[in-house]
Amino acid sequence: MKAKIIIFILIMNSIILSQAIVTDPEFPTENDPIEIIFDIAQMTGRAVNLIGYTGTLYAHTGVYTNLNSSSWQHVIGSWGNNSTQPSLTRIGTDLYTLTIDNPRNYYGLTNTTENITSLNFVLRSADANSQTEDLNIPFYDDGFSIKILDVDLIDFYPLIGETIEITAVTNGADSIKVYLDDVLISQTSNDTLDISFIAEESGRKWLKYIAIDNDDVYKDSVSFFVRKPLTIEELPENIIPGINYIDNNTVTLALFAPNKKFVYAIGDFNNWEFDQTAPSTWEFDEKYYFKLTPDSSVYWITLQNLLPNKEYRFQYLIDGNLRIADPYADKILSTEDSFISEETYPNLISYPTDKTFFSVSVFETGQSNFIWEATDYLKPKKDNLIIYELLIRDFVAAHNYQTLIDTLDYLENLGINAIELMPINEFEGNESWGYNPSFLFAPDKYYGPKEDLKKFIDECHKRNIAVIMDIVLNHSFGRSPFVRLYADGDFGPPTSENPWFNVTSPNPVFSWGFDFNHESEQTQKLVDRVNRYWLEEYNFDGFRFDFTKGFTNQSGDGSAFDISRINILKRMADSIWAFDSTAYVILEHFAPDDEERILTDYGMMVWGNINYNYNEATMGYHDNSKSDFSRVSYTKHTFSKPHLVGFMESHDEERLMYKNLQYGNSSGSYDITELNTALNRIKQAAAFFITVPGPKMIWQFGELGYDYSIDYNGRVGNKPIRWDYLDDVNRKNLYKTFSALNFLKRNYEAFSTEDFNLAVTSYVKRIRLNHETMNVVIIGNFDVVTRSIIPSFQSTGMWYDYFSGDSVNIEDTQISVSLDPGEFHIYTSQKLPTPEKDILLNINDKNMEIPNNYGLSQNYPNPFNPDTKIKYAIPATMQSENVNVKLVVYDLLGREVATLVNETKQPGSYEVKFDGSNFTSGIYFYNIRSGEFSSTRKMILLK
Repeated sequence: MKAKIIIFILIMNSIILSQAIVTDPEFPTENDPIEIIFDIAQMTGRAVNLIGYTGTLYAHTGVYTNLNSSSWQHVIGSWGNNSTQPSLTRIGTDLYTLTIDNPRNYYGLTNTTENITSLNFVLRSADANSQTEDLNIPFYDDGFSIKILDVDLIDFYPLIGETIEITAVTNGADSIKVYLDDVLISQTSNDTLDISFIAEESGRKWLKYIAIDNDDVYKDSVSFFVRKPLTIEELPENIIPGINYIDNNTVTLALFAPNKKFVYAIGDFNNWEFDQTAPSTWEFDEKYYFKLTPDSSVYWITLQNLLPNKEYRFQYLIDGNLRIADPYADKILSTEDSFISEETYPNLISYPTDKTFFSVSVFETGQSNFIWEATDYLKPKKDNLIIYELLIRDFVAAHNYQTLIDTLDYLENLGINAIELMPINEFEGNESWGYNPSFLFAPDKYYGPKEDLKKFIDECHKRNIAVIMDIVLNHSFGRSPFVRLYADGDFGPPTSENPWFNVTSPNPVFSWGFDFNHESEQTQKLVDRVNRYWLEEYNFDGFRFDFTKGFTNQSGDGSAFDISRINILKRMADSIWAFDSTAYVILEHFAPDDEERILTDYGMMVWGNINYNYNEATMGYHDNSKSDFSRVSYTKHTFSKPHLVGFMESHDEERLMYKNLQYGNSSGSYDITELNTALNRIKQAAAFFITVPGPKMIWQFGELGYDYSIDYNGRVGNKPIRWDYLDDVNRKNLYKTFSALNFLKRNYEAFSTEDFNLAVTSYVKRIRLNHETMNVVIIGNFDVVTRSIIPSFQSTGMWYDYFSGDSVNIEDTQISVSLDPGEFHIYTSQKLPTPEKDILLNINDKNMEIPNNYGLSQNYPNPFNPDTKIKYAIPATMQSENVNVKLVVYDLLGREVATLVNETKQPGSYEVKFDGSNFTSGIYFYNIRSGEFSSTRKMILLK
């Protein structure tokens, strides 16, 4: 048997895994018993969460083999399963041991051609909430061999003049010789050799090793690069971190990276010459070696002789071992780009899979400026916004801006005046809600090119529709270059050196990804730059900021009053308004009313979630005032300004129609789980929502009665896109109802009045709006049985029913009105244009095909002048019968004054008009009789 000779190279300047892991034997093979000692205190990255841990430590473990060295093989048990995964033995503070008698048997290798090349571990706590990074223990072959840990030399870039110290260790060689570029620098006749030399000149250097055992000789070599000293020079004028276009052939790249050693540019401009996938070709071209500013904070370089209108893919190589895309780039490439269709993003440049890894940025000189056409556009007033929130992915199947432009007629006709796009800046993966942001300055390519986004915004502005950007500045995830610049591991978590992020979120109850430190000067600079960029470059009209409750370093769940958070948000808003004084600043805050009052008084708006209460009302439930949706009013929050963006639905809330159909209340045959009844309940809720003064928000397809649960296909999973709802006349009528209500809000000052009150705590609800131009009374019955209400008209005289166009002369303001379940009216003191006829009715309304005692509906309007409409239904149970229907009107003395119907009718829903022009004011009765069925109702004629 030949002796094993292994050279073990240690570079003293770098972190060596062997300090944290010791094995016995020192050079294990797959056939040797092996004892492994893990020293948690010597580990970095996620392992720091296990320092001081006193519970049982478990090993998630597998192997690399000669058949697969890229993914774990023969993994024992499953993650987090304490009954199948091996436990470690605690032998001291942060010291654990694991003994494996026979590695091949332990991992279950039965294929004689498969050999273990490495043992792989992730150590974890018993609850699996804390863990280490991947840990690897190399195995060695029997026989005469040599092993050099060149990974440490790869990451080692000494400067000229630095001393390099290396230790070579073998397990029995007769002698060792080490050469530097063919010059012998050290030798020994022992099995350990300490080497020390000075890096005297820059460039690629080769260390060559010769180990001798009897007559056997083994040679190997490894290279490293000696750097020249950095050039210290101020940034050129007007250069900021990111990509700075100088002219059609010149770009200056700048990277804020204090405490880093050096930066090198790799990309298409130098053929990715620093190629870590092929070590023998590693080389610096010093014209891509960055300069450093005198304050040691910004690295920068100017690239010349570039071709205009050519896209250059590139990355920053930092300290030789960290590759990031430019944090401020407006175009980012990633491996999943191959799944983006040509239709969505034509001629998308490919990710350089054979050149690098991690995200790649793109620059292009000579780009044409976008020509904005809506140059005279003025934003809608924020107090009167009607916002339509949408997720492009689930709104149009092509998920691109061009197709979204094609929907603008639909949205304009709906009557909204603002569109809020869920996050569209680069996020992790392709299919996402967007709340996992990675690059804050790049539109995500999954929705198309940046020029198409600008065109969409311009087209909206031509229609006087504002565009609001939903943006996430509370947190980011591991692909973010702001995380990766200062992180443990490739994708985080952030280290204490990170200028932008907290190491640990102070609000663990509400914590996603990695938490921005909004008290940091660098974070504040970044936030201001991000906000201005989207306002200036893309003409966004403002922002909806996600989870601003988290913009604090105060501990807790964020529900307590927080003056530091208020100051952070005021500072941010001031910076926005210094650039665009009309920009919308909308906060998803959900903090105490007294805190939100300060913010809304300052000019910001806050989200108002009234989903639960409106849904209780639409479902017909009222116990303990569950259906009290009075907090849709900003006054109920004690705000002095109408800056509450109320909503019945949002991306985060369950859909009203889904719960209507699943859980709706009923009485007799009035059943809210029936589709058409459920749709009518949404019409009624909309009438009590949109008309309330203050900005409002509609979630996509809510105006068509979208009835898929938020949890369909998983909460953030793709949802069915149901444009075919428009083919259903009853859903189309719901759309038209929303449109008619939006028309009121946009065009009449009464719906922005400061003088209004809501009486919405009971089954029957009322809103009164008082304004010098017009008074409004809205009444509705949210119960499932007939109820009466006193509208409390503000004055006697003529009033007008908005949806029917009918007029009524009110002589008694305290008159009581009977309302069928789900019935509502909007009365105005001024005559308004009447919406399309009968949009409040449903075709083949199942509520009309009901038992005999419900075959006659209350006339509408009631009281009336001069005419009113009476609806009746012939039940489907009479389908086989030829029945005569007679509908007669009687006066108070029981005298027949008019016959409205006297003929044979088929089953179905009908409507007839009674003209009271030739009758005197008073109470009248109308009776329907069909066979043995008879029903009578009362109506009031007021002149």
